[in-house]
Amino acid sequence: MRTRLAGLVLRPYAGLADAALMVRVFTAANEADGVDDRASEAGLVNWLNHGGTGFDPVADLVVAQLEGEAIGYGWTYWVDTTDGLREYVSRGHVHPAWRRRGVGTTILERNEGRMREMAAAHDTDRPRVMGTFADERRPGAVALVTGHGYQPVRFFFDMVRPTLDGVEVPPVPDGLELRPVSDRAGYRRLFDADVEAFLDHWGGYDSSDEAFEEFVGEPDFDPSLFVIAWDGDEIAGAVVNFIDRNENEMLDRKRGLLASVFVRRRWRRRGLASALVARSLLLLRERGMTSAWLGVDANNPNGALGLYERAGFAIHARFTAYRKPMEPDR
Repeated sequence: MRTRLAGLVLRPYAGLADAALMVRVFTAANEADGVDDRASEAGLVNWLNHGGTGFDPVADLVVAQLEGEAIGYGWTYWVDTTDGLREYVSRGHVHPAWRRRGVGTTILERNEGRMREMAAAHDTDRPRVMGTFADERRPGAVALVTGHGYQPVRFFFDMVRPTLDGVEVPPVPDGLELRPVSDRAGYRRLFDADVEAFLDHWGGYDSSDEAFEEFVGEPDFDPSLFVIAWDGDEIAGAVVNFIDRNENEMLDRKRGLLASVFVRRRWRRRGLASALVARSLLLLRERGMTSAWLGVDANNPNGALGLYERAGFAIHARFTAYRKPMEPDR
């Protein structure tokens, strides 16, 4: 049994100043693991200000400290999933200089206690489970969660298109046209259409006002990058694109993100997604990007993996969603 680190303290969230500490830990962890993902202080502040329905940083976030130095952090949230569960999710990061010392275990076990508290306070008929995620590039994290009884339930990929040259652009299906949105009412329609489109996909999707405010509050929120197809006054589908300028600068690259690719049910099986993805790639190239990436459920029921492969994307990284039954308080 691993000895816990003497002097380790888990303290509650102390306000927005913690964002800078979290960025430092997150960056160091990803650099050590070869994970090409970076966070900005502004982005974390936006998340902490607008956590959505299932997350309250005051109650759900802790910082691991040793002699006053932040060496890790963890948080929890809950979500009602599309497969009928109420899932309580644990996440966290540990600075690589302090790994293999029981810090991750301490955070995870604290998170599990917090998840039991949340579950005890909730009145719901849904079955309750604990969940978490792990990147295959973090073998320590995989060992931690599997050692605590979590079992894999779903797999996800990050996919990269290494060049934006040679994009084949299929036509937009008949009867549809591309139009932007340029005000809050339009942004909300897009947000709500996105949430609706994913209700028959695996996972949980927050449609709350706070989640919407987080969406429009993103530091790189730029509606001119969105590619939206309309059928009259109905949004048929869209690709919500972002360019994370902070991440690109830190990683010395020019990569755009297809953050959400969706087609609402009535307009599926007509080639709309392919048309929107191709136009997104061209738009990102026009904005100076040289590559693009996106995330996908490996078992997406609408064939998204094949769609992205045909569009020139290849698997770059693999992630696993884990669950275990909700245990009673110990």
